[in-house]
Amino acid sequence: MSFQISKAHAYGNDFLFVPRDQVHGRALDTLTRRLCQRYTGLGADGVIYYSVHAEDATATMRLINADGSPSELSGNGLRCLGALLTHQRGREASPGREWRVSTDAGWKTLMLAGHHDTTYTFRAALGPPEHVTQEVLAVADELLRAVILTMANPQCVVLMPELPAPERFARLGPALSSHPRFPAGTNVEFAVVDAPDRVRILIWERGVGPTHASGTGASASAVAAHVAGGAGRDVLVEAPGGTQRVEWLDEGIFLTGDAEVLFDGVWLPR
Repeated sequence: MSFQISKAHAYGNDFLFVPRDQVHGRALDTLTRRLCQRYTGLGADGVIYYSVHAEDATATMRLINADGSPSELSGNGLRCLGALLTHQRGREASPGREWRVSTDAGWKTLMLAGHHDTTYTFRAALGPPEHVTQEVLAVADELLRAVILTMANPQCVVLMPELPAPERFARLGPALSSHPRFPAGTNVEFAVVDAPDRVRILIWERGVGPTHASGTGASASAVAAHVAGGAGRDVLVEAPGGTQRVEWLDEGIFLTGDAEVLFDGVWLPR
């Protein structure tokens, strides 16, 4: 059985997209693990199963991480879906066009800010951060002060004077992501506040591992940097894959960045 499949990325955080009506009756965890294999599959950080109602510019999405676990939302995946739908449906790609997307974290709105070829820039309304606390966690023989919050999905941000070296990152990332404090796991960011309007991060994503970028992770890091690191409420967050803008307004978090459509094709499973 073959089916349509697409791929897009935001700063190297990559996703596969499969129409939901093509996978009825399939175990999505098993299918996702197979698709996301970097060498024997198509390779991705996760798969987004989606449906679209072009007449009113709405869509639904469900994200499954590379390890087969569900995720409430990806800010980058959300923008990638907006880019894919705009590209596929041939909607006039003029600034101000919107998509409204139903996610496991509620309705989210994407506004197109611009595009060039198959790269689209969206400003996404992600909603307010919730349950923001500061705690000290014992992890891997260290005590780390963390800002813990929900940014549509669980987040743990550790502010540091310098980003951790690779060995320390590889030790602390998975230990924090699976820490007993987080029964359902958490996304982890290590963050450095370089200036009131600039933050650098490394990301260990729940269900994936290291990723080049994360939209909700960038947003959570901006919140943590303001709450505990002296940053403002409008910051550029730089990850290994690129830089996104995060605005924390009275209405909630707004995330702006690019997403590039890579291919539309047909998967031919054995």
